[in-house]
Amino acid sequence: MLKKRIVLSLTFLDGVLFRTKNFKPDYMYTKNFVDMWSVDEILIIDISKNKFSKSFFEIIQFFSSKCFVPLTIGGGIKKLSDADDFFKSGADKILLGTHAIEHSKVINEISKKYGNQSIIQSIDCKRSNEKNQWNVMTNSGRINIQEEPIQLAKKMIKMGAGEILINSIDNDGGLLGYDLDLIKMFSENINCPILALGGAGNWNHILELFQQTDISAACTQNIFHFTEDSILSVKNFLKAQDIKIRK
Repeated sequence: MLKKRIVLSLTFLDGVLFRTKNFKPDYMYTKNFVDMWSVDEILIIDISKNKFSKSFFEIIQFFSSKCFVPLTIGGGIKKLSDADDFFKSGADKILLGTHAIEHSKVINEISKKYGNQSIIQSIDCKRSNEKNQWNVMTNSGRINIQEEPIQLAKKMIKMGAGEILINSIDNDGGLLGYDLDLIKMFSENINCPILALGGAGNWNHILELFQQTDISAACTQNIFHFTEDSILSVKNFLKAQDIKIRK
């Protein structure tokens, strides 16, 4: 069995790293806070209106030179040359979003050059009015594309995505826990690594995620922004509960 991962998620907006709440910037964050020696992976998403800024590439280069864990970069990737720029700057993986959902051939083009292990496809979900049903939202949560989440994920994998990141819009920044029903649905129906983002507020939320779902990785940001918790202390807690977590 593969060991579980803890992925630190950061949001970049116009030169500053933020945490988010309900998909909106909520807290300024500095890169010096990151405990790079115990996190398994780092995910940085650029939500700036003007993508591919000099300051964003400086952030990528900083993290790639200072840490020795996989670095995933996302935000505004629309074509192969965009991915080229991120990989050349030090990214190990890229995170694709709305554009790849609307134009899935870009996934195929990037995976042919870099391999599907280098691509994570993000799927943003919001609960519908029907029980145990979710809508897939694009364009920063503004548009409901009227497509069933599992079928969309399978299509993305077929096109070349190696991992799927599930982002709960309802739980984002709420610190009340992950949407376990949503994550279970994906982990039980998708045959590739699944990452969960949105909702972690304490150690038990991550424990529940790993105990109740067959998820590959827990992505979180706020638990480490607002508390004295370190990633290492969370890992020690999970190990004490018999969760097979990376060192």
